[in-house]
Amino acid sequence: MEEVLTIARQVAKEAAVEAGRLAKVRFFSGFKTREKGDYGDLVTEVDEEADRLIVNRIREHFPDHRIRSEEQGMSGEDDDWMWWVDPLDGTNNYALGIPLYGVCITLFYREQPVLGVIYDSHLEKVYTAEKGKGPCDGHPLHMRKKRSFPKMTVGWIQGHQVQKEREAMALKQALDERFKRVLRLWAPSLLWCMVARGDVDGIVLYNSEGEDLYAGVMMVQEAGGAVFDFDGRSFDGMNPEPYLVACHPENRDLFLHMIWEVLDREGKGV
Repeated sequence: MEEVLTIARQVAKEAAVEAGRLAKVRFFSGFKTREKGDYGDLVTEVDEEADRLIVNRIREHFPDHRIRSEEQGMSGEDDDWMWWVDPLDGTNNYALGIPLYGVCITLFYREQPVLGVIYDSHLEKVYTAEKGKGPCDGHPLHMRKKRSFPKMTVGWIQGHQVQKEREAMALKQALDERFKRVLRLWAPSLLWCMVARGDVDGIVLYNSEGEDLYAGVMMVQEAGGAVFDFDGRSFDGMNPEPYLVACHPENRDLFLHMIWEVLDREGKGV
């Protein structure tokens, strides 16, 4: 396993950086865009080019591993090792000319994330974490310590399918009322890195699973943060419909009680 991870770490970092540099070059030179799905999401030709680049690089070194990429779907046969690839996290930002976009790659072993690589394409910063080994990218990652709600900045992430769901809107309104600022970056992997390095105090995620999730969760956990579901259980493994909070461990109860209060009021419960 260690030998696989050693090679995988280097392959993932090189592929993420190469794909991110491609996106940055194309950011200034133009690209084609089309709609994707039923909720107004977008895909660009850069997504597709970067996706092929990363998948091909992984295939060169691990021809039998399963790969789930955002633009090509699932391929491969290995049941133990599986890669998740988001080649351009933040496509809507990218299409609008907003320089908040990145690359997110996660490697799973028996459905447990063991390696995460996130590349901030515009700032050219790579973040890497391995399960149980902490962040190992050279950038200092430290969770921000406990503060009161009015002084906190938190991130909000929701799945495309959530749309204007009543409970989600009530919870987001509660965040707007209680915190200094609520960020919705539309580039989740970069938001997870902001929490891991202490620039943001936490994240509330409402039913948003995808290729941009698990590497970010690893970054926060390996930086000493707490990631737990709306029932207060520590998050581990995979969940196709996650409802999560990430924050400093000392702020866990503050976030949970706020969420329970809102959801109980809306009749959803936890």
